Amino acid sequence: MNSFTRSIDLLQRELDVTSLRYQVSANNLANSEVPNFKRSVVNFESELKSALESEEIAKNSFKLTTTDSRHIQINTPYDYREVEPRRVVDYTTTSKANGNNVDAETEANNILQIQMQYRLLTQLTSFEFDQVNVAMKK
Repeated sequence: MNSFTRSIDLLQRELDVTSLRYQVSANNLANSEVPNFKRSVVNFESELKSALESEEIAKNSFKLTTTDSRHIQINTPYDYREVEPRRVVDYTTTSKANGNNVDAETEANNILQIQMQYRLLTQLTSFEFDQVNVAMKK
């Protein structure tokens, strides 16, 4: 896979995750006064980082040849395209007397941050395609 394809794929995946984060934060905000509601967050980047690091480690490490599927595999890269975002519910905290743990102000700030991140990601995607257009004109 070439670097352009990989960059666009990673940007697209991050756009999808950012959209999911927006939905989750909006849901948290909408339920900020519901008794016993617990806020959710989306985890993605840490797992993506692990997958990308596993590819680097596999590239630069000792390779073992296996002749049977039952042999132990080591340094097998984890394909970043298999990484999926996970919704995680925070059951461990309670910040209100009604059992709810959503701070409306924090969620509103998260939504603003998510919107700015989405805008940046779309600009980066546009930049990648602009670079291809420049290269094709030469």
